[in-house]
Amino acid sequence: MYKLIIAIFLPFSLLFISSCKKGEDQTYIPKPKGYNRIDLPAHSYKKLVEKHPYTFDVSRFAIVEPDTFKLAEKDWIFISYPQFKANIQITYKPLNNNPALLKAFIDDSYKLASKHQIRASSIQEQRVLGKSGRTAMLFKIDGDVPSPYQFYTTDSTGHFLRGAIYFPTATKNDSLAPVIDYLEADMLQLLNTLEWR
Repeated sequence: MYKLIIAIFLPFSLLFISSCKKGEDQTYIPKPKGYNRIDLPAHSYKKLVEKHPYTFDVSRFAIVEPDTFKLAEKDWIFISYPQFKANIQITYKPLNNNPALLKAFIDDSYKLASKHQIRASSIQEQRVLGKSGRTAMLFKIDGDVPSPYQFYTTDSTGHFLRGAIYFPTATKNDSLAPVIDYLEADMLQLLNTLEWR
């Protein structure tokens, strides 16, 4: 009787043991973390209609609002993108033919960009020539920072305009790369269509 039981169960037990052993050799590989898909609308622009010493094209999907910062001046605005929880902050300063003011505003722009050095992996400066021939200094800030792009432009005598793309908090910018690229295109459109009034 024992021989019969052994004869029946021995092949099954060997099969079971060999299948368990095979499983031990395999390594478990977890799936990589995924991010939600972000659907981006096609770029479409309209002229800024608010009365400021400047005008440019803004996205039809953005809302232009006054800057609510307590030290904000009358020509400072937010170009808000509610669907992305982001905005482009625009600050404007008149120069009144004062080279000392121009130097101070440029220095401030560099200081504001450098405040992100703690979290930034790099800060790249690039002089950009717009379609109208106007130049702007662009700061690309890589890393998990709340402001991946900042810029300033000026006519050196009358107008100084500074802008920055902001997210409410420092984020995983690799997951937001499509949105950052989208806002970068809108920022470049702004610079290419900028006119002083």
